[in-house]
Amino acid sequence: MKHHSTNHTEIDRTARKRKLMGASVLAVALAALALSGCNDHAAAPGTRAAMVRTEIVQPRDRQASVTLTGEIQARFRADLSFRVSGRVLARYVDVGAHVEAGEVLALLDPAEQQADVDAATAAVLAAESQLRVAKVTFERQKALIASGFTTRTVYDQAQEGLRTAEGALEAAKAELGTSKDALGYTALRAEAAGVVTARNLEVGQVVQAAQPVFALAQDGERDAVFDIYESLLFGDLDGRNVALALVSDAGVTANGHVREVSPAIDAKSATIRVKVAIQDPSAAMTLGSAVAGTVKAKAQQQIALPWSALAAAGSKPAVWTVDPATKTAALKPVTIGGYEAREVLIKAGLEPGERVVIDGGKLLSVGQAVTYEGDPS
Repeated sequence: MKHHSTNHTEIDRTARKRKLMGASVLAVALAALALSGCNDHAAAPGTRAAMVRTEIVQPRDRQASVTLTGEIQARFRADLSFRVSGRVLARYVDVGAHVEAGEVLALLDPAEQQADVDAATAAVLAAESQLRVAKVTFERQKALIASGFTTRTVYDQAQEGLRTAEGALEAAKAELGTSKDALGYTALRAEAAGVVTARNLEVGQVVQAAQPVFALAQDGERDAVFDIYESLLFGDLDGRNVALALVSDAGVTANGHVREVSPAIDAKSATIRVKVAIQDPSAAMTLGSAVAGTVKAKAQQQIALPWSALAAAGSKPAVWTVDPATKTAALKPVTIGGYEAREVLIKAGLEPGERVVIDGGKLLSVGQAVTYEGDPS
């Protein structure tokens, strides 16, 4: 009897354990179902809206500028040379010297030209003597023919001899004048006041006629000369006004305008030479000084955005925009018109009044809900 009672007790204990375990499993299952229901209910509204900074874009008048470096040169430059050949006897100026109009720059040995003058002078004296003889002969024949003591043929010969002698004298005088001019050409003189910028002769050197020996930059008007790339000529640059400033002293400024554009491209540098006329240049703007020229482009309406607003749609630039109705993000391709220090200029792709994300767009996805400052929702 005692043994039977013990078995019965163990059976009861086992049954109670099974009931407790079943109740626990049921409780866990119900809890899991409850949590699952809660999660489904919480996920129903969708992903949480992203907080971003936005801006309503409006086009503004913007004026770009281009600055290049050039050199100040004289408006009028000339290569000076002797008109006759000879050996250089003296040189009076060097590069950088300022000379006045008519000032002697160099001399040639005048021995040859002086000999030509002496010969021409003697030829004039001989022609004058021949003319005097011809005149006396003609006057005699003129008196004789009036009295009938000479023939018409002899008279005509005397008259022809007089005309020949007069012509010979004129030719001799012309030769003398040419010889004197050649003698004067042995002294090279400045044709105008200016600065000597180049020299190609030394004392004792033999130079040929028309061989350039000096370069003279004339006083007066000045040009700023720039070598620019051809592509700049196709831009909307306003060449009527060019702001000039010395590179060595930005405080020395002047205004100018494009005076001449070379029609040919330099084969070595692939640039085009442009000359800008300087209006009332300062005395500090000396020949050869480096000068910076700034020209502005014609004003254009462009949309400017911070760099942080720029994104990419594949390999093309784009920006994030916000749909005002659904408050969701959309990626919109744009065309870049230019870049500045802190802004990117949008040439096409955006319309005035659109709301663009300027910060916080790095983690956005297409169709994602966004919220921003000033959002009434």
